Amino acid sequence: QVQLVESGGGLAQAGGSLRLSCAASGRTFSRYGMGWFRQAPRKEREFVSAINWSGGNVYYADSVKGRFTISRDNAKNTIYLQMNSLKPEDTAVYYCVVDIGTSGSLYYTPERYDYWGQGTQVTVSS
Repeated sequence: QVQLVESGGGLAQAGGSLRLSCAASGRTFSRYGMGWFRQAPRKEREFVSAINWSGGNVYYADSVKGRFTISRDNAKNTIYLQMNSLKPEDTAVYYCVVDIGTSGSLYYTPERYDYWGQGTQVTVSS
């Protein structure tokens, strides 16, 4: 049974920081790419960031580049998203995702990912 459990969401002021964590279990996730998507109210789910199995390749949406940092600790089967200089438009539910390689879709599309967490709410006040 694959499980992805996100934590670290909450309320932050604009300009502040939050750190999201995603603990994975049920497979050897150190072999797989992982990442983060988010969905704001009345908006489509959007790509935030991705990281390959080793952490050597990382990708960011333009909207978060320079502010967010993705990382992983394979020994703990956990990935992180450090979010700095938060803006009200970062308010969304953030989802952790895992790519086990069944899809040929591009890394920034939801179809690429096989497993999704339940999401954690991030709210940024102005």
